[in-house]
Amino acid sequence: MSISIMGAGAFGTSLAISQALGGKPVTLWARDNNAAKMMQTQRLNTARLPGADLPDTVSITAELGDLEDEIVLLAVPMQKLRSALQAAPELHGKTLVACCKGIELTSGAGPIDVIKDIAPKAKAAILTGPSFAADIAKGLPTALTLACDDADTLEHLQSELITPNLRVYRTTDTSGAELGGALKNVMAIACGAAMGAGLGESARASLITRGFAEMNRMALALGAQPDTLAGLSGFGDLILTCTSEQSRNYRFGLSLGRDEAFDAAITVEGAATARATFERAKSLEIDMPITQSVVALLDQKLNVREAVTQLLARPPKEE
Repeated sequence: MSISIMGAGAFGTSLAISQALGGKPVTLWARDNNAAKMMQTQRLNTARLPGADLPDTVSITAELGDLEDEIVLLAVPMQKLRSALQAAPELHGKTLVACCKGIELTSGAGPIDVIKDIAPKAKAAILTGPSFAADIAKGLPTALTLACDDADTLEHLQSELITPNLRVYRTTDTSGAELGGALKNVMAIACGAAMGAGLGESARASLITRGFAEMNRMALALGAQPDTLAGLSGFGDLILTCTSEQSRNYRFGLSLGRDEAFDAAITVEGAATARATFERAKSLEIDMPITQSVVALLDQKLNVREAVTQLLARPPKEE
């Protein structure tokens, strides 16, 4: 069976490589026609994933009509997912697998709810977990969570998406998978800011631990299962994203901590997610002090040391 992928960024390209090396023909859609032609000719995505060769079984196109496969992986940024689906009505009856992490700023919805809103006839799923595009493209072992509320669709997708280097675990807890992948980006910004400001490894460990507690408070309030948050899409992704400069959200946090400019062309999903999460937390009366601090940093209402001072001044409590 062949696979279509919407989005030729680093992650979409890496998934195309992995699926192709797993024996499937792949159609990879790039938004820019010139970029698509260059990738098709050179067999490289120099701009997004330099050094990774595209197998011959990957076809690159800029025409949405070429995404003819039943399974389409949506490797577009979370904040652009809605508009991408609105522009592609030909996909609305297919099995659509979101490969983005975040919460939509305008609606507070996760990827699956956005898919169901725009394409109610589609079978919606999400692929998430601790993964860097460069690792997947190199064939390094990676494990991900695949979530879908339809068990039959879920098992079929799992069997189709597993490759020699990509191990896929399944769950019907779509809320947990979505929220774990989204909220860990907020904590990655916090950890990056702490490290950028020179606060040390111990501070980062504390932020990871207390950040995980925040993630659980929000996720459980929204109906997620605790086991999901303790798995790949929650705890696993949190550890990876908070400890590596391959993470865009962590690098963005580093720039905040160092008071340096950050490349505006780089997608930082955690920034919009932090704002959306904080508003949702306020409406649900959920205490999320780290998320609140990240929003204050983004809005330049606090610097890193002031944010830490506020966190340390909170009343003593049981863990």
